[in-house]
Amino acid sequence: MPGFFGNAASHWWIILIIVILVFGAAKLPALARSIGQSVNILKKEVKSDGTLKDEAATTETDGSTSTTDRK
Repeated sequence: MPGFFGNAASHWWIILIIVILVFGAAKLPALARSIGQSVNILKKEVKSDGTLKDEAATTETDGSTSTTDRK
């Protein structure tokens, strides 16, 4: 199949060279590290999606009952 998919490997090499020229070789490890940390944070948030909302709702109801008891 001629066209874009026939030269896909060469396109990736060109994109890689452009990224190295734009960001510089010294900044690439830090960039990769920050992307990895972002992915880990995203995975943790997706995994614990419902638990944080339940904890916040429990805290709000506990606080409201204690304020009504004081009156």
